[in-house]
Amino acid sequence: MAASDVVEKVESLREQIRHHNYRYHVLDAPEIPDVEYDRLVRELQALEAKYPELVTPDSPTQRVGAKPIKAFGTIEHRLPMLSLDNAFSEEELRDFHRRVVDRLELEDGGEQLPYAAEPKLDGAAVSLLYVNGALQQGATRGDGTRGEDITHNVRTIDAVPLRLIGSDYPETLEVRGEVFMPKAGFEAYNKRARETGEKTFVNPRNAAAGSLRQLDPQLTAERPLDIYVYSVGVVDGRELPDSHSEVLDQLQEWGLKTCPERGVVNGIDGCLAYYEDVAARRASLSYEIDGVVYKVNSRAEQRELGFVSRAPRWAIAHKFPAQEELTVLKGVEFQVGRTGALTPVARLAPVFVGGVTVSNATLHNMDEVNRKDVRIGDTVIVRRAGDVIPEVVSVIKDRRPKGARKVKLPAKCPVCGSAVVREEGEAVARCTGGLYCSAQRVEALKHFVSRRAMDIDGLGAKLIEQLVSIERIKTPAGIFALEKDELASLERMGEKSAQNLIDAIEKSKDTTLARFLYSLGIREVGEATAASLAAHFGGLDSIMSASEEDLLSVADVGPVVASRIRAFLDESHNREVISRLQDAGVQWQESEPRSAPKDGPLAGKTFVLTGTLAAMTRDEAKDRIQALGGKVIGSVSKKTDYVIFGEKAGSKLSKAQQLGVETLDETQFEALLEHT
Repeated sequence: MAASDVVEKVESLREQIRHHNYRYHVLDAPEIPDVEYDRLVRELQALEAKYPELVTPDSPTQRVGAKPIKAFGTIEHRLPMLSLDNAFSEEELRDFHRRVVDRLELEDGGEQLPYAAEPKLDGAAVSLLYVNGALQQGATRGDGTRGEDITHNVRTIDAVPLRLIGSDYPETLEVRGEVFMPKAGFEAYNKRARETGEKTFVNPRNAAAGSLRQLDPQLTAERPLDIYVYSVGVVDGRELPDSHSEVLDQLQEWGLKTCPERGVVNGIDGCLAYYEDVAARRASLSYEIDGVVYKVNSRAEQRELGFVSRAPRWAIAHKFPAQEELTVLKGVEFQVGRTGALTPVARLAPVFVGGVTVSNATLHNMDEVNRKDVRIGDTVIVRRAGDVIPEVVSVIKDRRPKGARKVKLPAKCPVCGSAVVREEGEAVARCTGGLYCSAQRVEALKHFVSRRAMDIDGLGAKLIEQLVSIERIKTPAGIFALEKDELASLERMGEKSAQNLIDAIEKSKDTTLARFLYSLGIREVGEATAASLAAHFGGLDSIMSASEEDLLSVADVGPVVASRIRAFLDESHNREVISRLQDAGVQWQESEPRSAPKDGPLAGKTFVLTGTLAAMTRDEAKDRIQALGGKVIGSVSKKTDYVIFGEKAGSKLSKAQQLGVETLDETQFEALLEHT
């Protein structure tokens, strides 16, 4: 896949995931099921793993969920409530197990490594806080950092103890669990709702989430909710057992309900046997599940394995296969994105899949359309989705009707009529209209004013579309020329709203270099890359004049990103917009560059660290290497210059010796640092 194709794919996935996060978490009105959502997240994770330079802090993979609604108070989790990575096949589960074994540097391949295993419930994740044994607070997961205060609702759930049993519990104990509606309760509730003409729930998961979000706790109390606790968060005043399974045993002794199907298995074979057993009994369970969860049972090994930004390295959800349905492809339309990319979207005969009615599906790009030989009139397999547009998996060619029409890429942009081009080697076709194309202009402006960019409160999508439609704004610089009177005269605007927006525009002028860079919408420059550029160069002029080689010295910038940045800044109209923005008063505090020395004594040298060092931590060793111009990487190859090893060094040291890479113990490493 070409670099530009990857960027377009990542952007498309992120936009869809964000939309459906909002539908599910904030509006409580999901459009499609979880499995398709999982597929898109998994696809995005795979692309970001392969192209780490594309990872941004605002990517849906870096975060857990959507923001809490304003109707509830907000609670900040002292320890983030992280989500789990997913495995959808035996191969992916084995890859997870291999990573665990490699990080723990186990010699036997982890055949007897204990995992705590339990079904993955399809409900709503919550946090319960007990202080001196009494329930003090309940919260939703929210965005993982902050959740909604649902204390008044969780108190109505019979399975949630208002006071813990015994006297040896910690002074402060936070537990995490899944609130769910059992199948029988779900069916009974919907039956009563149908009889009384009230709204029914699509599935038990939506029923649980919706019940917890009632402002009146009496309504929640009427819902047949249950809970299983699966982990701990904050614990003060008492040591917990050494293994995860023993912790759950202890929680159960204190009166907290845990899943009766949980157990401990050994190695990858034990995990797979547990998966097959639970899958075979799935229909007979009293609650809905969508997979099983494995966690390294040793809490000490969990700490050693640590976390990535959004998930623990020591746990994974092994999901059950996605559900699929057949329907007819009625037509294909092409949507134009912020960068001009044309995306084919399948219009389907409505079909009920996984609890929702699906009428649209993504076809990704023309390469996918041609590879699958999708034609209008075909009967297609649609894979059920999580919270995103479903995917057309394949075509049932035996059912192809006579006269089924091939899908053709339009020669003209469906929005502005400009020519559509497809560069050699690229899967994505693009409109050449640039800022003249209102579709691109609107999306670029939406990005510019978004909360993580220039953060102009009150300049929403509808207003931007209105201003673009009357050609009042053609570039981001036009925003800063808006006047109160003209805004007040627009539809759904008044004097007060207009003044508030003018104030917000004025306030946004004081920003940061990182936000400004991100707001420009340079392809492949997300928040993380923008922040790295700002920290590395310190000022905009230095970035504008930086060569591709200079840009490659930034930690998050690879060759593709460097070329995209340079291409953007070399365009005269982009420089003109930047200049006009600065003339309008957009400003930030510049700083001294904080880049590692290019000409340090270790410049050009790559290091790998393995094992436990006695005199310093790995982070301290990394800092010392980087301060001298060296680079620290995570894996050993023939291009590695040095492998630094401490106690319990494992596979990385062995691989270095096999490849003939120079290895240094801690004493030799110290000598190298002293000498340089």
